[in-house]
Amino acid sequence: MDARGWDERYAGRELLWSAGPNRFVAEECADLVPGRALDLACGEGRNALWLAGLGWTVTAVDFSEVAVGRARELAERRGVTAELLVEDVTAWTPPKGAFDLVVIAYLHLPEMGDVLRRAAEALAPGGVLVFVGHDRTNLSEGVGGPQDPAVLHTPSGVAAALPGLTVQRAERVRRAVEVDGEERDAVDTLVRAVRPPCR
Repeated sequence: MDARGWDERYAGRELLWSAGPNRFVAEECADLVPGRALDLACGEGRNALWLAGLGWTVTAVDFSEVAVGRARELAERRGVTAELLVEDVTAWTPPKGAFDLVVIAYLHLPEMGDVLRRAAEALAPGGVLVFVGHDRTNLSEGVGGPQDPAVLHTPSGVAAALPGLTVQRAERVRRAVEVDGEERDAVDTLVRAVRPPCR
């Protein structure tokens, strides 16, 4: 889906996603000391604004003007500050070595290699990258999410695309979702990796 399609999708509802952070992002970031954070494909800012509320200095990027506009409104309402940019993450290059945390949540593209490489390069020594997205096995074992296997993830595929990082966690995780009043599981890829500190 292109930026216009996402603009229409975001404009169709008050909040397309929940107001709070993704549960896996929250769990993986809970033990981190706030510093500079980058949220790639931030949508309406659920993770970015949560991080800003914890004291992180946040830069967040999405190609949907509607989503970024909504994130700016939410930031103002919550009294938090974040740099919210309308940019296409497939073309935008973050500054190298500038961030203590990079979050990528539910970004699904046919080719993720360049985005993941630039995300890894954006980490400062000791910085952490947290990636979560619909897993390829979600097609057969889970519910929701994209139905095109070409844009779905595997833990090994994401981990292999993070040059220079030490992978601390790369696994499939289950996330409870409600479908027609029943609780079902979605299957996600979760990867946490760090850039080794300078010696």
